[in-house]
Amino acid sequence: MDVVRLIQLVRTHLSASGQPFALAGAFALNAYGLGRETHDLDLIVPREAQAALIARLEELAFKTLHASEGYSNHLHADGSRLDFIYVDRETGDKLFSAARFVPFIDGEPVRVPRPEHLIALKVHAIKNDPSRRYQDLADIAFLLRLPGIDAQEARGYFARAGLREDWDELQKRR
Repeated sequence: MDVVRLIQLVRTHLSASGQPFALAGAFALNAYGLGRETHDLDLIVPREAQAALIARLEELAFKTLHASEGYSNHLHADGSRLDFIYVDRETGDKLFSAARFVPFIDGEPVRVPRPEHLIALKVHAIKNDPSRRYQDLADIAFLLRLPGIDAQEARGYFARAGLREDWDELQKRR
């Protein structure tokens, strides 16, 4: 997977329409020091960019594997896979404005959400797909050990998702 090419493709398309994006998944975790193997590139994008982004990817020979209001997955014949998380305006304003910029592999800066926002994404993923629970809880445990983390904010994401027991389990392991 040529990650630099994929980031440049997304960056070019979204910047032309003034839309931001941020890393998610393994590449976002890597920006905080957790190396994890991945076979896709996960990005967070405003929901209003979805239709044009999917159309552009399909013009570039990406096959859309799944598309819903909140997610889409795309596969290129060369094996490159892009996964998008679409956020509403309110969530996007909070997430993108609080994100930090880090240099990507190509040297260009990309947004990386606050650890607390990555935890919120992981909690949402666990709620929607319990089979992700153990890997995502391991990632969350790592994020909770970062300096300056707002544990009460993170706890709130678990509570709102009805996953208080998972929060309690993480606290026992700390």
